[in-house]
Amino acid sequence: MSDVIVVGETSVDEYCDVGLTPREMVDMLKQMLEIRRFEERVERLFLVEGELIGPCHLYLGQEAIAVGVIKALTNEDIVVSTYRGHGHALARGVSMEMLMGELYGREIGTCKGLGGSMHSAMYVKKNILMATAIVGSGIPIAAGIALGLKYKNSDNIVTCFFGDGAATTGAFHEGINMAAVLKLPVLYVCENNQYAYSLPFSKSFAAGNVAEFASGYGLRSYFVYGNDVISVYRASREAVEEVRKHKSPVFIECRTYRQKGHGVYDRALYRPKEEVDEWLRNDPVMKFSRRLVELGVLTEEELKNIDEDVKEKVEKAVEIARKAKVLEFGELFKYLYSSR
Repeated sequence: MSDVIVVGETSVDEYCDVGLTPREMVDMLKQMLEIRRFEERVERLFLVEGELIGPCHLYLGQEAIAVGVIKALTNEDIVVSTYRGHGHALARGVSMEMLMGELYGREIGTCKGLGGSMHSAMYVKKNILMATAIVGSGIPIAAGIALGLKYKNSDNIVTCFFGDGAATTGAFHEGINMAAVLKLPVLYVCENNQYAYSLPFSKSFAAGNVAEFASGYGLRSYFVYGNDVISVYRASREAVEEVRKHKSPVFIECRTYRQKGHGVYDRALYRPKEEVDEWLRNDPVMKFSRRLVELGVLTEEELKNIDEDVKEKVEKAVEIARKAKVLEFGELFKYLYSSR
């Protein structure tokens, strides 16, 4: 891994050197809690209460990546998301009501209730231009968007999220190579959660990490401990500066763990219990919470109050989504490129 920059877990002593204020760190924790409690509630709505149906892929366990990466971007930078995109949307500032509304198929949803969970992160007003259900397809599309930015001489960049499974597709190699050849302003973020559905990463990659693949195409590449939001932010901030300055692609692999199955329909019985337990002991939300309490940024009581406020916010979003209207049939024609 000589050509890959390794960013390990950030120690408590290093927190003061990151350049974040205590308020900013608390806000990042709040965002992580919002993603966690939102996804837990969505899981119950599917599996316990039976109010939601269809495909849904939860972001549980990966909260540090969405929050750490998006914190390093400007609001004008563009994001390309995936079918596991609830976390990206919430970290980007999409309202819970709109996101929940999309899951309920309501008019208030990010896609007017027409996209469902797998496209729910797509919201142009927050510069999330795509949330694709096709594994790896966002990678070359992000290159295309970045080419457009290059033609416009824009200072903005594109950030493209995808999983380790996407790195085995042709779109990955073609898209990464195109971005490198054309020198396009793209930050590629691989959320390596250890499983492509049920296939373990160790059985699908001969190399030890995905970052080596990207490095082979000439991209500056980072291998990051993805369960530490501060480590993710440190690497992302540096990577974003590099993309913006040199107008060339940079690659980040965040090693994390998908705490649940591939989708709400998957019990993930193929995973060894010891493996699951080990990763749960390094839960990113718990880890960051403990660190902020240890630093004296938060008290246990304040942490509890923040969590309770977040839970209330989620419940309010559910109630609003339940009562919201379904898009009138006649309105569908407003959202077509062509009616012929």
